[in-house]
Amino acid sequence: MRERLTVLQLIPALEAGGAERSTLEIARALVAAGHRSLVVSTGGRLTATLEREGSRHIEMPIAAKSPVTLLQVPKLRALLREVQPDIVHARSRVPAWIGWLALRGKPHRAHFVTTAHGLNSTGFYSSIMARGERVICVSNMVRDHLLRHYRFADPRRLVVIPRGVDPEAFPYGWQPDDYWREWFFAEFPQLKGAPLLTLPARGTRLKGHADAIRLLADLKARAIETRLILLGVRQSGREAYVAELEKLAADLGVDDWIAMSAQREDARDVCAASALVLQLSNKPESFGRTVIEAISLCRPVLGYDHGGVGELLTDLYPAGRVPPGDRERLTERAAQLLSAAPPITPLNRYRLVDMQAATLKLYASLVSGEDSTS
Repeated sequence: MRERLTVLQLIPALEAGGAERSTLEIARALVAAGHRSLVVSTGGRLTATLEREGSRHIEMPIAAKSPVTLLQVPKLRALLREVQPDIVHARSRVPAWIGWLALRGKPHRAHFVTTAHGLNSTGFYSSIMARGERVICVSNMVRDHLLRHYRFADPRRLVVIPRGVDPEAFPYGWQPDDYWREWFFAEFPQLKGAPLLTLPARGTRLKGHADAIRLLADLKARAIETRLILLGVRQSGREAYVAELEKLAADLGVDDWIAMSAQREDARDVCAASALVLQLSNKPESFGRTVIEAISLCRPVLGYDHGGVGELLTDLYPAGRVPPGDRERLTERAAQLLSAAPPITPLNRYRLVDMQAATLKLYASLVSGEDSTS
């Protein structure tokens, strides 16, 4: 009979973000497989979902980058004695330090796993993410980053498990209905009447919003009429940045072809209705979830060929790659894809079930003593 595992995940909070989403996805898979799932965090809006799906949440202040947070070490150690986990899985630096210290110096059966979700600044503080018995890397770029900066990192312990998309949430060929289109274009009438370009990204400069606006203008200069929505750019505290983008659009003469929105619940529909989904981050990112979400929907993606985004495009949609910052090539490739985009086949990798299965297999191999890296 398969051994029932107890897995305790450590995450700063359960509000929003890729690491938080992955926490819930693995918790859901553990419960579905008959295992015991626990999560320690400061809490947040996703806590109710986590508990409704069968996991136990233990609230503990393990988020603050402060020496005071070290007071949680004995509390976590007591919890470990109570629940006797097989796996302690940390997904961020402060929780990882608390978990690592709680496990030290005491005989305990728990195996320590970390996931490097991003490209953290290097140094002793961040080095904890490379100290797991197994270190899950969300892309080859993250793995290379850890190996380059931490000499102690054992390549055999670093396991690449990309994040995954749920094809049921992003179904192949999905198109929103006429009612949605009527409602959407009533809200954004300036987007009607031409192919839509969508850049789904929060309101930070590194996401390449200015490059998307320049692309819109460059296509206009070639008599290629398109529209652009910067989906998610409007955020509290980012008003000056949005005003800067609005001025750029006006200066380039495309302010009547563009919309800038807050995060939306219908982001899937917006991407599905788009002729091109853009990923133009001007710094390499660790992964690129929006790339696989768009491809799962059967929508062409145009993005810069670096970091995790470059890895995904190379594997899934090579026609969408352009050199980072190359404005002319970006415009040329956009024109080509708008004219005749190569076909997209349904995803058979980078799926949520693949990520969940690989992670649970890693847990089981550690507990059984098998080598999960072979």
